[in-house]
Parts: sequence; C-alpha cells; structure tokens
Amino acid sequence: MGFQQYEKRSPTPCCRYKRHPYLPNPAENLNTLPTLPVIFNFLTFAPVINFDKYEVVIGLEVHTQLLTKSKLFCGDSASFGASPNSHISPITLAHPGTLPRMNKKAIEFAIKLGLALHCEIEQQNYFARKNYFYPDLPKGYQVSQHTTPICKNGFVKIKVNGGERNIQLNRIHLEEDAGKSLHDVDEHYTAIDLNRAGVPLLEIVSEPDLHSSDEAFAYITELRRLVRWLDICDGNMEEGSMRCDANISIRLKGEKKLGTRVEVKNLNSIRNVKRAIDVEVKRLIGIVESGSAIIQETRSFDADNNKTFSLRNKEDADDYRYFPDPDLTPFHITDKFLQEVRHSIPVLPGELEIKYKEVFQLAEYDAQVICSDKSLVSYFEELIKHTTNYKAAVNWLMGPIKSYLNDHAIELAEFPLSPAKIASLIQLVDDGKVNFNVASTKILMALLVSPQTDPLQIATHLNLLQESNNDPVAKWVDDVISQMPDKVKEYKMGKKGLIGLFAGEVKKLSKGKADMQVVNKLLAEKLN
Repeated sequence: MGFQQYEKRSPTPCCRYKRHPYLPNPAENLNTLPTLPVIFNFLTFAPVINFDKYEVVIGLEVHTQLLTKSKLFCGDSASFGASPNSHISPITLAHPGTLPRMNKKAIEFAIKLGLALHCEIEQQNYFARKNYFYPDLPKGYQVSQHTTPICKNGFVKIKVNGGERNIQLNRIHLEEDAGKSLHDVDEHYTAIDLNRAGVPLLEIVSEPDLHSSDEAFAYITELRRLVRWLDICDGNMEEGSMRCDANISIRLKGEKKLGTRVEVKNLNSIRNVKRAIDVEVKRLIGIVESGSAIIQETRSFDADNNKTFSLRNKEDADDYRYFPDPDLTPFHITDKFLQEVRHSIPVLPGELEIKYKEVFQLAEYDAQVICSDKSLVSYFEELIKHTTNYKAAVNWLMGPIKSYLNDHAIELAEFPLSPAKIASLIQLVDDGKVNFNVASTKILMALLVSPQTDPLQIATHLNLLQESNNDPVAKWVDDVISQMPDKVKEYKMGKKGLIGLFAGEVKKLSKGKADMQVVNKLLAEKLN
C-alpha cells in the first residue's frame, strides 16, 4: 500500500504538518484506532519495509568465449587483443556468396563442459538464425542453437554458508559472438570492431534456481573455475571472455508463481554480479511496496554509482523468429566422438577436494584453496611426489610461493624453483636443521638467485643451521633468564604468557640458530 507525503504548511513560528490519516490524533482514544496497514518510521516518516517476507528468484545466463584458434564458422583468428578489424574475412563480413563451416573444436568444448556438469548431450543438432537486429554483426542476425541445445539439464554444485546446493541448469548451447561497438573513439560516430564477431560462445542457462546474491557469486565462481580447469575458456571477465546476464524476480515467501522478471545485462565481474543483484532486489521490493507494478525490461548496471538503469522493454523468445539456418547442415554427434571427449576430461576439482581431505587428511579450507586453480594442483601434485608432509606443502604454496608470485606479478608456471627443490626445503625444516622462518626467507631468497644450488649447502655456507645441542641452547636460555629477573618474577606469579617473550629473546640472541622446540622445553623446565 502506498503512503501519502507530509505537506508542510506556510511558515509559522512552530512548523505544522498535515496529519497522515493513519497517524493517531492525540485527542482520540488510542485504543479505538484501526490496525496500521503500513509500519512507519516515525523519525523519518518513511515506511519500514520488511524485506524478509520476500523470496528472491534468480536465473543466470553466462556467456563463455571458447579458446578455439578460429571462429565458429570460418578460419579467422579468434584470439584477443589484435588491432581493430584485423581478424576478419569475407565470411566474417557476410559478403554475398560466402558460406559458413562449423568448428569441430567448439563442439568438442561444448560437450566437455556438458559432461562435466552432468548434462544430457543432444546428438542430433542444428543451428538457427536469431532474427534480432545486431548492429555489430554484418549479417544483421546471430546464428545460435534454439530447438536443439547441445547440452540439456545438468547442475552446478555450489557451497554457500557451510552447505552445498545443486543449481539446476536448463541448457548449454553454442552461438556466435557479436562485434564490439565503441562509442568513445570518435566524437560524432560509433566505431565498430568486428574482431570478436563470429567468435564461438557457450551460453550456460540456469533454471530460476538461485535465491540470493551469495548463491549467484558462488555459482559464477564455480563455473569460472570449471571452464578454466577444462581449458575451454580463460574466464577473464574484464576482457569480456566471460559475461553474465541476471534474470531477477521477487515473490512473497510461500508463493509458487514466479514474479515479473527483470534482466540485468553484461555484468563483467563476479563482484558486480553480486552488487547488481542486491541493488535490483531492493528496487523491485520498493516498487511492489509502493503499490506499483514491475515492468519486464532489460537493464544495465552502473558500477560507479551502484545502481541499475533501463535499456529497453524485454523481448520474449517469440520476438527472435528463429528458423533453421539454411547454410549450415544439421550435424550428428557419434557415440565414438562422445566417448573420446569423455576420456579427455581430467579429474575434476570436486573429486580432488575429496581425495585431499580423505587421503591426505588436509583441512577442508586447504583442499579448497589448492583446488581453486589447476596450476596450483599441478604444482602440488608434483611437490607431494617428493614429500609426505602434505600440510607443509600447502603452507609453502599458499605462503612464501604465493607472496613471491604476487610481488613479481607472475604466474605459477613462471616460478623459477621446481617442486623437488621446495620439497628439499620442507625436509630441512622437518629434520630440525633450520626453522621455517629461516627456510622461507633467507634460504629461499638465495635459491631464487641460484636455483641449482642445494638448500643444505646454502644453509651451511650462510651459517644458518639450527643448533639442537642442549649445551649451547641451555647457555642462551640461561643468559636470557638472568637478564630479565623482573619478567621471571612476573612469570612465576602467574603470567605464563611471558614464555613467548623469553623464547623470542633466545631466538634473537642465537640469531635464529636455536631449535625453538628445545628452547621452549628448557624454558619450561628452568622457569618452573
């Protein structure tokens, strides 16, 4: 139900406001007042909206640009970053008399993703023309799959708030990308770069099965991890090789009928998918609460101002007037080809997470971190061929190695030390010859300068080997205790946390050479 604005009367020494019909008149008996249909904040005179009574329903359409060498229907290069309009030919430009030809690798990539997402593979396929005007496609229409998407159903497993959900898919289908319109190149004209026109896309369409921006965030994150894992898309949303459209609606909790949906187009980061959904949900609830009707439309997200704005009224599928493309013959996926693709799929990250937790006894967080990226898994798998200290292997990967990669802005493939060399560092620490801090700073830095050198030689040459002999360690402990009588007294009076202070002083005195396990043992004996 709507509410009436308060009207300020002409200025008087004491401002007066027209009383809202639902606000109490002080002269009336409050016990006889009707129940208020709208709850108001009496400080701001604005209605208080109960967001919890609504359920959010979200369906996502994710476009992933495939890592094929050539475009979907011709031999033009599909690589990113070339000068404008350099990856074009008469076929891309739709010159009269030119004919398209299907890209077999794109079909293989589509099947690979479909199998990884538990989809049914449609073996009888064809392409259709989508007759909706595209100003940056020379043909004026897009070639896509409509009646026979190559993958049907399936699901994406996500983890949110400590639980798991399978987000149901409707379809995955192949289509060609459009070119790119550039509005800031010329003051008076829109420029068009057709390099991207015809590049193969997979459109992954979920059912309206997501119910929060957190679930949408987890869904896109998992999809990006999977397409990168399968080497079918680089997942670089900032370059446009992965884009998301969000279909959002609201309904009262308990209702079954879907509300009027609004589509927010071309979200170019996972964070912006979450932000746009949150903004749009608040806007839709505000419309309903004000008594107005939601209009089915297409909107865009202004990330700088954190708001959405209307682009056009949303068209339905009927407006596209699909019909089979007469220039592309229907194609059949054989059982043999299907099996070949199935056998080419690597072990998926979900399976590896289970293995790392159950076989290697890694914590769930550690398993998830390692499996977040295929290059991490490859390095980790090679590393544990040389050490059985799996926890230490994770710590080195996510600690010193990751810090080095970030500091030098390089990928793990460019890291100069082999997994075997890192395993030898882990062994030095496990043998008590150096502590982790010395190994991860001084020895690691020396190895990065001279990767072929043996870590033990470096530790010996730099006089870094840890002293485990009780006699010198005991002397360092005695020296520290004798220098801090006041702290010893406080410790004996109950401040047991001071043992860390004593240990730190021993470490300094020994220049990091004292075995801290021995130090802590001796400190406990002498102080108690």
